[in-house]
Amino acid sequence: MNDGQRVFVIAEAGVNHNGSLEMAIQLIDVARAAGADAVKFQTFRSEAVVSRLAPKAEYQISNTGNDESQLDMVRKLELSAESHRALVRHCEQIGIRFLSTPFDPDSATFLIEALGLELIKLPSGEITNAPFLLHVARFGRPVILSTGMSSLGEVESALGVLAYGYLGRAGVPSRQAFADAFDSTEGQAVLQEKVSLLHCTTEYPTPFDQVNLRAMDTLSAAFGLPTGLSDHTPGIVIPLAAVARGARVIEKHFTLDRTLPGPDHRASLEPEELRDMVAGVRAIESALGEGRKRMAPVEAGNRVIARRSLVAARPVVRGERWTAENLTCKRPGSGISPFDYWDMLGRSAVRDFDADELIERDGS
Repeated sequence: MNDGQRVFVIAEAGVNHNGSLEMAIQLIDVARAAGADAVKFQTFRSEAVVSRLAPKAEYQISNTGNDESQLDMVRKLELSAESHRALVRHCEQIGIRFLSTPFDPDSATFLIEALGLELIKLPSGEITNAPFLLHVARFGRPVILSTGMSSLGEVESALGVLAYGYLGRAGVPSRQAFADAFDSTEGQAVLQEKVSLLHCTTEYPTPFDQVNLRAMDTLSAAFGLPTGLSDHTPGIVIPLAAVARGARVIEKHFTLDRTLPGPDHRASLEPEELRDMVAGVRAIESALGEGRKRMAPVEAGNRVIARRSLVAARPVVRGERWTAENLTCKRPGSGISPFDYWDMLGRSAVRDFDADELIERDGS
């Protein structure tokens, strides 16, 4: 997934295509132009995900009204199997990775077996859906797991299911079997190999005071897995802050136009903002460096200019003793270091010096 220390940036198109293949292709083009590593959609069969009695979330009501059910809203946002194939082909043609989040077992199977996806993104809402997690894990593909709405214990439980599925454990699945898989040496090894975690706050948009970026650090410390952020805040400040804190993956919704109808457009970046975010991520990951405190190569030419040396504070004649009155520190830094100031006091001048002239050591 990651190339060394490169942050993996996922441009989340989600359902912002509004059910239109043409709009979905435009979103791919925007993600590619912005420099994202991958563009991600959502794959689902509405009736397998949403019951006819399921209410809309408050943000969905705010963005799309309350005249239709969640099921009716979601039906309009489905993409056909052929549309998925067209999107994959377009991604291959222009050079960006295609990803999609499955929301039901058949969709996961389709993405892996029919489309050949090597990486699967699992959404926050499925973190307690153990049968679904197990179904995905049994394919052996690496996954990125979002952890919105979750406690640390729920994340551990989900990882146990994934470990159990990856290991191909025999017997009847159970909470204990999942916990044993998570605790096993083999389970930990396969999780390290295949799983990344995303901290997430599942609200659209997310208020800044609800982000809790330090929870990303907690996930990393608790599980030792590559960790990042799935962000739903306005703008690009929070994903950039996450990269500065060590995020290895950034996922961010984007749209062609925030004023379009649909549940997620208002909490998404527009194309120019997405470009700015990716550029900011690349700048920050470059700026983080390797951590050793040392002089940067670009500083070498400035060191002599900016630092100071010991100079004569006034004209000094040969043999005169150096004192606090006739010795001072001024630029440039090409002479004796000011660290030697006290060592020079009381020594004799080896020759005559003009005011501001770099002094020389007498060797005595």
